[in-house]
Amino acid sequence: MKKLFKLILILSFFSLNCAQTFAAEKVEYLKTDWSFKGIFGKFDRAALQRGYQVYTEVCASCHSMKYLSYRNLSEEGGPEFSEAAAKAIAASFEVTDGPNADGEMFTRPGKLSDKFVMPYDNVKAAQAANGGAYPPDMSVLVKARGGGVDYIYSLLQGYEDPPSGVTLDDGVYYNKYMYGNKIRMAAPLSDGIVDYGDGTNASVEQMSKDVTTFLMWAAEPHLEARHQMGFKAIVYLIILTILVYFSMKKIWSRVESEV
Repeated sequence: MKKLFKLILILSFFSLNCAQTFAAEKVEYLKTDWSFKGIFGKFDRAALQRGYQVYTEVCASCHSMKYLSYRNLSEEGGPEFSEAAAKAIAASFEVTDGPNADGEMFTRPGKLSDKFVMPYDNVKAAQAANGGAYPPDMSVLVKARGGGVDYIYSLLQGYEDPPSGVTLDDGVYYNKYMYGNKIRMAAPLSDGIVDYGDGTNASVEQMSKDVTTFLMWAAEPHLEARHQMGFKAIVYLIILTILVYFSMKKIWSRVESEV
């Protein structure tokens, strides 16, 4: 019995220490106001368009978005580029097509129906170009990472010099929001790395928010439609509840009068 009691005490001690260590290592993500949060949330169109610019000029050289087509850029609920602008964006990329009449593959300007161009031909090529690491596809990255938009937003701003005593291998960087604090991707953003056409100051914080907003839309392209449907459902249920209440009240008033 004494041995069992000692074992319980030892296990409790180690469990408490582990819990305290985990709590001490937990980092609070940066917070910002997301326009798409809440039942009435909507995407900021300007932010989506700026976010697409950041993705194209900074992220697209390594990260794919294989589930998006160029036509999505002009659809309602998204960046809502004009159809002409979306066509121009698609045409600015070279797409491999074919085979032609001679049985050969060829390249042509992109069309609205084309998927976003992949940065690498295959996984091996991607790994070879990134020191063995495979840059994840960004189509649903927000949904695939714990912390969602707050995590991505924080990660992009979390690069800093490692604390004393922490050593990093070549090609590895310190990021206080990354799991394990080590990441193979160098800091992708720096102030002024893109030139926003609408005159917005391209600070690291602003670009992080814009591209994260774009990634959220990529993962949830029908978010606004779902919010609208949810609101209509709530209104419908409220009206139905009121009608049922008064109907039942009228029915029971008749029953009571007959009794």
